[in-house]
Amino acid sequence: MRYNLLGETGLYVSELCLGTMTYGGQGMWSAMGGIKQEDVTVQVKTAFDAGINFFDSANVYSFGQAESMLGAAIKIAGLPRDEIIIATKATGIMSEQQPNGRGQSRYHLMNEIDASLKRLQLDHIDLYQLHGFDRLTGFEEVLSTLNDLVRSGKVRYIGLCNMPAWTIMKALAISDKRDWARFESVQSYYTIAGRDLEREIVPLLLDQKLGLMVWSPLAGGLLSGKYQADGKGPEGARRTKFDFPVVDKQRAYKCIDVMRPIADRLGVSVAQIALAWLLAKPFVTTVIIGAKTHEQLQDNIAATKVKLTNDDLNALDGVSQLPAEYPGWMLALQGQYRAKPPLKE
Repeated sequence: MRYNLLGETGLYVSELCLGTMTYGGQGMWSAMGGIKQEDVTVQVKTAFDAGINFFDSANVYSFGQAESMLGAAIKIAGLPRDEIIIATKATGIMSEQQPNGRGQSRYHLMNEIDASLKRLQLDHIDLYQLHGFDRLTGFEEVLSTLNDLVRSGKVRYIGLCNMPAWTIMKALAISDKRDWARFESVQSYYTIAGRDLEREIVPLLLDQKLGLMVWSPLAGGLLSGKYQADGKGPEGARRTKFDFPVVDKQRAYKCIDVMRPIADRLGVSVAQIALAWLLAKPFVTTVIIGAKTHEQLQDNIAATKVKLTNDDLNALDGVSQLPAEYPGWMLALQGQYRAKPPLKE
């Protein structure tokens, strides 16, 4: 297991992060897994023993149940608090009856941080993330609240999820102007079959030195290699019940056609090739894995040992290449003007 710095912090996080969306199973989250406490504890202990020190949750996962189960697992498994990094999120709807039971208002975030700490049985959260973009709450209010949470000691670092590049840059500018705690990480969807992140977000991450946490690296299981081109998959598989995240399936199956012979040659699963491709990207800080079974977890962890050759990476990059879009192709063309230093004959 390798460890990478999270953004510009001095905090090292494991290249794999254990996600908790499969824990619990209340309401809509039943399609994600519905794992019970005993199996959750085994997962958490297995991940820690394999070198994973990073665990990611959210208040909306089974409406708080996932956080509670993670907190219980940490206690039962006896994980040392000073050796683990806990991340969670707030923004989503926690109460349909209460109009302020959602979003990023100061009111909601202040309430939710305390609720998350109680469920997790912790006195602080290492990485507190906005779980999306709240169009109704001004960034000044959101960022001042997050800054206060950091200053209070309840939160160590802050991050964000699923935001467009312009909002990320705007937030960073406000934090810089006000001398407030800045975002250190971005959690986004990124897979070999969905490389949209490379257009705007990745250049921003590199320029602003933000960490990247990848969610759904197997595109909701589609890149496990267990689905057929007609959409049929294993009985009880997540995508047969909840077809998410959005993905160009034709592109995905073309990727799998290239991934499968590489997997066969290396004697590993197709899923491990999908994960190894992500782990080979220098701008990826950590890849969030989530599993319904112990076997899936072990298979995902084994991806850290997969060594892809340059030929493998070139083949995978080629089949998954994004189609050119403006202004990207224009920027690439203009870049030729500065490719070489001026020369006077």
